[in-house]
This record gives sequence, C-alpha cells and structure tokens, in this order.
Amino acid sequence: MPAVIVAAGRGVRFGGPVPKPVTTLAGKAVVAMSVEAMAAGGCTHAIVVIPRNGEHHFQPALAASPIPITLVEGDETRQASVHQGLKAIRRNPALAGAVVVLVHDAVRPLVPATVVARVIRSIRDGAVAVAPAIPVADSIREETPEGRLTIVDRDRLRAIQTPQGFNLDVLEASHDYAAEQGIECTDDLSVCEAAGHPVAIVKGAMTALKITSATDLDLAHAFLKLRAGMGRHSFRRVLRHRPFAWFVKPRDDAEVIRSPR
Repeated sequence: MPAVIVAAGRGVRFGGPVPKPVTTLAGKAVVAMSVEAMAAGGCTHAIVVIPRNGEHHFQPALAASPIPITLVEGDETRQASVHQGLKAIRRNPALAGAVVVLVHDAVRPLVPATVVARVIRSIRDGAVAVAPAIPVADSIREETPEGRLTIVDRDRLRAIQTPQGFNLDVLEASHDYAAEQGIECTDDLSVCEAAGHPVAIVKGAMTALKITSATDLDLAHAFLKLRAGMGRHSFRRVLRHRPFAWFVKPRDDAEVIRSPR
C-alpha cells in the first residue's frame, strides 16, 4: 500500500537553509519520522514528493527508511505535486494495482500509527475519502465584510489532519477533474469533494501537529519527550511491526522521478 508524502513546499514560514521536511527532530529528519509513521500504520512504500533538484537533501535523510522510497519532483502547487505522486504510483509495476493510497504532510512527523491504521481501515470498509480530525478547542469568531465579529459554534468544527486516505481510482479521477476544471483545493479531501464524492472523518490526534514554524518544532520536541516517556517513540513503533529489525540497513539512493518542465 503506497503513501504519497508531500515534502515539496518551500517552507517560507519556517526559514532556514534546508527544506523544512529535512529539519531534524530529536536527531532524525522530520520526513524520515513521517515515513516511519506510515510504515508503522501499514504502508509498504512511500512516494516522497520533493522540491525540484532537492534529492541531495532527501536521499541521505531517508537512507534508513523501513520501506522502499521513490522521490518525485513536485510541481508549483501542493495539489499538482500530489498529482505527480499519483502518476508515479501508476508507473510503478509493484504499485499500479493498489486500491488504497494515503496522502500525508511530511511535516506531521508525530502522527500515531493507530491513526494511520484507522484511516486505512475506514477506506477498506468502504469509504472513498477519509481524513483524521480533532475538535477545535479555541473559541472561534468570523469577521463579516463590515468588520463585525460573529460567534461560530466550535462544537461543530473539526481541524482536519493527515494522512488522508482514498480509493486510488477515486483520488486519481478527482485530481484529473480538478485539473481540467481549474479547481484549486487546499487538501485532497477537498479535491474529492469538489468532484462530487462523499468524504468522512475518523478520530485524529493532538500530537499530529503540522510543523510550520520554529515554535511548532519546539512543541513537537515536547510531544516527543512525552511519548518517549510512555514507550511510544516512532522508531519503537516500527520495530514492533518488525520484531527482528534491531537495526535498519541503509538503502541505496532512492530513485528520483523528474517533473516535466
């Protein structure tokens, strides 16, 4: 089962000399932790969508991946980058017949394996598009065009996370439709919804935060320390699925698929 891991963003809000997904968290690249989380939840291959000519950052960071990696150069938008990842799946003989695909933000490294497995199970049970979500904790107000603030009932609001799971045929057709119609969406759940497909949510996790700033990285460190104290570090989760893998042998450099210019 493939996971498309989106790591092609420029990371403007984060800053720094290297792409945000290869920033280290507790000594390990954020993108590597995201791949481990997908593997621990049941994925067997990762399609990592990277910036153009960025493989020199990502190949070393993913050399010890527990599952095979394919690097795919992304496009100008997140939506177009995911589309490139889906095309790479279809071109891979070992993955072309996949039924379920996950799409995950590379900068959500601490998503629990249980959330990943929950998303996969929902698709296998018949959903075509599903995402983990958590209730919104903050009080929310909406600003009107006149500048007034109106109260929004937060009890009905959910913050959508990744990995999002899909029937591969449905997601691929939805991306084709969105590209043809010029529809731009912020996530793949919305792409499917724009194409007329029903979407569903499952229970997410507070720890699956998206690292968009240095402050988020500090918070991720705090979550990681808490989880390590409870015996649930992401590497241990991978080892529980691979009981004899006392070490992971470094792989050869991952294949790189170039995007069309």
